[in-house]
Amino acid sequence: MSTPFTPKTGTNPDPFNPESLRLDQSFAETGGVKKLITTVPVRKPGKQDFVRVHPDPAYRLTPAAIIELKEDRETFLVTPGMASALPDEFVTATLFLTINRQHVLSLWPVKTPGQSGKSNAWHDSAAEAAELAMGKWVRVKANMSLGAYDVAEATGQLSDPIWPDMPFSEVLRIAFRGHILDSIDHPLVQRLRGLA
Repeated sequence: MSTPFTPKTGTNPDPFNPESLRLDQSFAETGGVKKLITTVPVRKPGKQDFVRVHPDPAYRLTPAAIIELKEDRETFLVTPGMASALPDEFVTATLFLTINRQHVLSLWPVKTPGQSGKSNAWHDSAAEAAELAMGKWVRVKANMSLGAYDVAEATGQLSDPIWPDMPFSEVLRIAFRGHILDSIDHPLVQRLRGLA
């Protein structure tokens, strides 16, 4: 004759109690895994992305010489020595380190007035947005009717970003790996000079 099942009472906790199964919010920090940053895109923030800009001046490069290949969606960093060999090919920009709500780092090239000293509303509004993003989460969206960027501030109580502990030189190295014009022999330099 079998005896009916009766749950045990006593010192053994119920292994299916929801309270004993909930993960602590710091579980990712204690997992023994460190996320490595292997890619840093060079691009303007997406129009749906709220971003912050690193407030420390050590985490920006200004002025920087860059060449943007729109059709290839590539940006090249030009060293000062090579800039003189490519005087009409590059634009000057400030490279700001940004982070979005998904913790993705990127470099935001905000164009600066060139040698002529002329600026425009697109560049000015992007620079203003980058300045605001040092202290607030902002979204930047092109407004063709305005001829400038619309800047929106997040209205929620969003937490401050957690910036990775790495020097800006390492961010630049990752972002421009294979995309730094530092030699006359670089294939893009050869192409731009009509040598290849």
